[in-house]
Amino acid sequence: MKISDIKTKIAAGLLDASMCDLLAVPTARLENERERYINAADSFASIYGDSDSIRLFSVGGRSEISGNHTDHNFGRVIAASVNLDILAFAVPTDDGEVRIKSEGFPEDIVAAGKCEAPDPKLYYTSASIIAGMQKAFLNAGYKIGGFKAYTTSNVLKGSGISSSAAFEVMVGNILNHLYNDGKVSNVEIAKMAQFAENEYFGKPCGLMDQTACAVGGFITIDFEDPTNLKIESIGFDLTEAGYSLCIVNTGGNHADLNEDYASVPAEMKSVAKLLGRNVLRGATVEELLSKVGEIREKCGDRALLRALHFINENERVEDQVEALKAGDIDAFFLGVTGSGNSSFKYLQNVYTTKNVSEQGLSLALCVTENFLKGKRAVCRVHGGGFAGTIQAFIPVGDTEEYKALMDSVFGAGACHVLSVRRAGAVELTF
Repeated sequence: MKISDIKTKIAAGLLDASMCDLLAVPTARLENERERYINAADSFASIYGDSDSIRLFSVGGRSEISGNHTDHNFGRVIAASVNLDILAFAVPTDDGEVRIKSEGFPEDIVAAGKCEAPDPKLYYTSASIIAGMQKAFLNAGYKIGGFKAYTTSNVLKGSGISSSAAFEVMVGNILNHLYNDGKVSNVEIAKMAQFAENEYFGKPCGLMDQTACAVGGFITIDFEDPTNLKIESIGFDLTEAGYSLCIVNTGGNHADLNEDYASVPAEMKSVAKLLGRNVLRGATVEELLSKVGEIREKCGDRALLRALHFINENERVEDQVEALKAGDIDAFFLGVTGSGNSSFKYLQNVYTTKNVSEQGLSLALCVTENFLKGKRAVCRVHGGGFAGTIQAFIPVGDTEEYKALMDSVFGAGACHVLSVRRAGAVELTF
């Protein structure tokens, strides 16, 4: 479809139903979203020209609901795809190149199929992700090819809503639909995205972010067998329960946090190794305490605390899933508070020790807890932590007041009031 035809259909509202149903775009935001799509279409045309074969894709960000830093040790999580997304216009090419221009960033040009081995010089770059996703598709026996794409995102970088995972999944989403007739499952794409981030991007992440972005909805994921993930839709509607999901971006600097993030799985796995395991899944508190002296000596106190966090957090997720299925919001909130406290005290991912004067997350949690006194609501650190965002479940009637407060502390637009979107990685059609 040509750009002019796409723009005409968007302006006429022919994509509105998909936006509302699949992507959870509020009716009040439809006009702004139409404008966003049309602007992206114009940007694609200005860079890459027009074509009869232009297609449209969306991948949402994600919110981790519970299970902080457990996926990389094969734990359990609750997560949801949210209505902030990466939007992409793309067209297949036969010139042997993948070209992606993301709004606000230089264009990446990666040769299709020239991805035999990771290049350490490209670690932490989007070009490495593109190469890694191509290699993952080839490893799985799927087709790849060249394409040109323009992307725009309101999944804020460093927001804890997983902009990097959403980008990885988007590359897979495009390859899936342009060259594989959409036959690759979104769970497979998530696994490929983890491979790309681990092996080509150079970050030892788990699989939760990619799965939540790719699959969509409000879900629980059990990573005990990463080759056969157990993914279950919980069917819980936060809005019907009377709450808004608020993510507050404190504006912390993520520029030098890769070591902080990498230290969490590394330290947990050092404890697991001492116990004769590859990962902590299956270990017990009693098992840890039976070797407490050896663990403290060989792995360190922080590693032991992080391992204890993992075990307790994994059990907490199971309790929270059962609470949500039973509609017991109080029991669920008890788990949210427990998760937040454990993350702060034992996992220790609320600020980086490299810059202890910057503690935006601690401040946001303190301000939120003061606001929530006497209210049936809770908050906790969100995502990987160390900087970035907190999460709060706010009564709908208090949402605007809370947003105004947090925006006054951290800047206009810091507080995002989100909805859960039904679709994960998707091609949008008229």
